[in-house]
Amino acid sequence: MDLDKLRKEIDAIDRELLERLNKRVQLAQQVGHVKLEKGLEVYVPSREEEVFGKLRACNGGPLSDDSIRSIYREIISAAIALEKPTSVAYLGPEATYTHQAALKNFGSSIHYLSLNSVPDVFTAVRRGDAHYGVVPVENSTQGTVISTLDMLVESELTIVAQIYLQIEHCLVSHSPLEKIRSVHSKDNALGQCRQWLARMLPGVELVESASTAASVEYAANHPEAAAIGSRIAADMYKVPVVQENVMDKTDNVTRFLVIGKTPTPRLGDDRDKTSLVFSLHDEPGSLLKALLSFSTRGINLCKIESRPSRRRAWDYYFYVDIIGHREDPKVAEALGELEHLCPILKWLGSYPNTSL
Repeated sequence: MDLDKLRKEIDAIDRELLERLNKRVQLAQQVGHVKLEKGLEVYVPSREEEVFGKLRACNGGPLSDDSIRSIYREIISAAIALEKPTSVAYLGPEATYTHQAALKNFGSSIHYLSLNSVPDVFTAVRRGDAHYGVVPVENSTQGTVISTLDMLVESELTIVAQIYLQIEHCLVSHSPLEKIRSVHSKDNALGQCRQWLARMLPGVELVESASTAASVEYAANHPEAAAIGSRIAADMYKVPVVQENVMDKTDNVTRFLVIGKTPTPRLGDDRDKTSLVFSLHDEPGSLLKALLSFSTRGINLCKIESRPSRRRAWDYYFYVDIIGHREDPKVAEALGELEHLCPILKWLGSYPNTSL
């Protein structure tokens, strides 16, 4: 085949693509102006999922659906930035897994604000210092992030989207295994690698850090220390990767939440998820009665977890995720029934039920 001819065809397609992309962004800007005039949000997760779904349906390859989503994620990110300057707070510092999740969801054209704790992220969004926040909520190996659950109850913010991120931990250090004297990382990350650490670094001190990225930064300046973190963080702080994939389970996924002030519109057709928290009367069968509100209506309960309410001893909140949007008739009926059954009922958000 003629290489020059093929390259000329690619150049021609690039020019056409650039023209069409700029036209698309111009139309998106017009949509943004209409939204702003009507007081609507520029970032609408349910609309984005509709776009991604249509792209999947008409994708004939060879590009994978994941590749198409990544490409359009950046196109939409650039369009949002032109429609309205948008900022996103996340649990930092830079290169944490939360930062990576935020980039996966919002793209690289958005302004990001690194903060030191989950409560700080909620505060930044509540005060208007950031339009949205990204926080971890649960890990498939280590379980729930308690601080996020507690803040969801206390805050008036709502969940507007969820993000799943495959977590691939690396052990990073300037020293080989035999010279490492301590391993630093976030408590959840240490827990996800506990068996590997016990087998490969027995007796080495395990030290909890504020984040995985902070631990990598520490290892960059302390030769006998190691950190558990991402390859991105290792590259950023210029710390060698001693061992890849040190998780105890390879299917290690963390779920993150996007929090904001404006609820997400309904997708429908069981493509939404709703998060709730409620308390119960101290009487036999109270939990069963609450759960029957879902099962009798055919609502899929995909998560339930209890946490001390911190109001009084032995009083608990129940956190529940169900499939459906609060605007779905059957979900609305269930919530109405729960209001009569539960001393406390709080809707935490309805949002697209995206997957990994």
